[in-house]
Amino acid sequence: MAERIRTCVICGSKTSTLYTLPRNEDLRKKWLEFIFGIPPAKYSPAIAVCSDHFNHSDFSNVGAYSSGFCSRLVLKPGSVPSRRSTTSTQAASAPEQHVRIQHVACQTDPPKSTSVGTQLSMKTLKPHFRSTGTQASVLCSDVCVSTESRVIKRFPFDPYKRPCKRPRLEMELEEEENNPEGSSTGEIEGPHDPTDPVESVPALTESADSTTKSSAPVQRTPTYIVYENCLMELFQVCPMCTRESDVRVRRLGTFLTVQQHCRHCQYSRRWNSQPILGSTPAGNLQLSAAVYVNGASFFSIEKIFKTMNLKMFHHDTFRRHARTYIEPAIVHKWRTAQGGMLAELCQQQNVILGGDMRTDSPGQNGRFGSYTMMDLRRNTVIDVQLVESSEIAGNDHMEQEGLERSLTVLKDHDVKPDCVVTDSHPKTQEFLSEATFTHYFDVGHIEKGLSKKLRKISQRKDCRKLKKWLRSIKNHLYWTAVSSTSGPERVAKWKSILNHIQDIHVHDDPLFPRCPHPHRTSRDTNKWLRAGTPAFRQLKKVLTNERVLRDVWRLSPHPHTPSLEAFHTLTTRFAPKSVALPFLGMLCRLYMAALHFNENAGRPQATTAAGEPLFRVAFPKSKKGECTAKPVKVEPTYRYVGELVDVVFDKVFQDPTPYVEEVLKISRNPDLSVRLDKPDELEVISSYVSRINQGRT
Repeated sequence: MAERIRTCVICGSKTSTLYTLPRNEDLRKKWLEFIFGIPPAKYSPAIAVCSDHFNHSDFSNVGAYSSGFCSRLVLKPGSVPSRRSTTSTQAASAPEQHVRIQHVACQTDPPKSTSVGTQLSMKTLKPHFRSTGTQASVLCSDVCVSTESRVIKRFPFDPYKRPCKRPRLEMELEEEENNPEGSSTGEIEGPHDPTDPVESVPALTESADSTTKSSAPVQRTPTYIVYENCLMELFQVCPMCTRESDVRVRRLGTFLTVQQHCRHCQYSRRWNSQPILGSTPAGNLQLSAAVYVNGASFFSIEKIFKTMNLKMFHHDTFRRHARTYIEPAIVHKWRTAQGGMLAELCQQQNVILGGDMRTDSPGQNGRFGSYTMMDLRRNTVIDVQLVESSEIAGNDHMEQEGLERSLTVLKDHDVKPDCVVTDSHPKTQEFLSEATFTHYFDVGHIEKGLSKKLRKISQRKDCRKLKKWLRSIKNHLYWTAVSSTSGPERVAKWKSILNHIQDIHVHDDPLFPRCPHPHRTSRDTNKWLRAGTPAFRQLKKVLTNERVLRDVWRLSPHPHTPSLEAFHTLTTRFAPKSVALPFLGMLCRLYMAALHFNENAGRPQATTAAGEPLFRVAFPKSKKGECTAKPVKVEPTYRYVGELVDVVFDKVFQDPTPYVEEVLKISRNPDLSVRLDKPDELEVISSYVSRINQGRT
């Protein structure tokens, strides 16, 4: 809509800001009625109206324009011109022009001013007054030793009336995008110069705090990267007398405050780069929260900031924010979400759960182990327990301890599972031997153990025929688990594979008398195994092992390995194994991983513009170089991140006491270092000997 127009259709003004007709038909009709009275049938779409014909309240950036931060006035949506040109007051129809003349080498003469046609009442003859109806004024100020003529524009409304709060600073692009009703087309020679000797006097005696108070929440306010030299340009010149000002800068982390003071007119103001919440800069807390809730590393972000010369706070500040606000918010958010899921489960029947342990630190003797309990029907994580190695007798008891804690949480919320699927860990079997629910073994864990043994056997010279049957045996195990309804039936189907690989499809077991597939004649007759051969004997020894048959008896018809492994893979993004984290830090990152997993667990497959499903070609390590197609899911969402930041600012920061107390209720053992006697640091340093110097006297 913006087009360069030279004159106003009403008064012919060439210097004011001009606005073309709006696009809205009803609003355009009101504009035409104001311009012509009776709208003509034909008119030029390029006609425009200047700013003199609008009221003070029709503009949204009067304060910013008057201070010189904007080059054009912005109309509010729905504004209609309502002011006509008058002859009684020229100031109501056109901007006044003051000519400022600077003479050479005449610094001793006092300034002179002339006012023509000034109409004043006695009440306005005070030290600070505004001249109304002035047609021409001449300001003579002897400054410097150069000649300069300057035109100062003033508008019919009072631009120097300080609003209750500083308006939002507008950018030209935002003005064009957010001005659907009328576009500004007039050009102004530079920003408005507020050097009126009368109107600027009241403002000189007060300090203007330029901190913006937006109606939007602090954490949802847009932020930008601003260079220091660009920012200082706004404070080098006094907005009142246009002389050079004194500028003082103070920094606290990412927070910057600028104090501007003019020695000539005593104008001063303070500008803050961020809102201040109590005594905490909002940007510092928001950056700490953003780093933490996204699972990022503070030290990685710090390197990025240093590379870009961005100012940042220290790690101690980050840890203080985490302990006081962020970690209590994460614990509260997870407990709230977990309470809702458990409340739904306690009202359901046939609840199927799956649990598994993951060691969260590298090496065989990890410090932490996380046990995850998942609802297999909804594919959501309902509980995460963090077990520390110092709490139990040994690492073999970690899984049992995590399972016991999860079942205690379920019992406290009156959740009664119908069955629980776990791995075949001996400690887990012993603990659940007297459980009231059905205990199943996960097929994925058993299949991995069997496949590893069979691959090792197939590498022998006399057992190479087994390589052709490895995939079939793996598929047969999954089919046995899914198609069976009882333990004896699973064992009967599992043993039938020994007859099948001999090309025998009729069996002696009445629970599974024959193979369900149709009779087929194989082209490769050499693939069949024969009884008594080394390959068959080794295969039978592995498949009919007593422990394997006991595990097959309890095979789960509900697969849970893919979901749990996907969650365990996700936790490495929030809590990398190479990073040493404290107990509470590890627990909070596991909670965030669970929130992310639950939010994106049911993502559908992505499709093309034509509606066809998308796939990608992958070369998984387990396929040994073979490629496979995998479906491409839609992009994940991160709503929980914004919700966590809202909890930090709207709840925890307002009153952190109840949330911190909730964190303190989490039971944990003291660190191992607390139990040991702390030696003298100087003695340890003096006894230090490098590896190279060991053995030397």
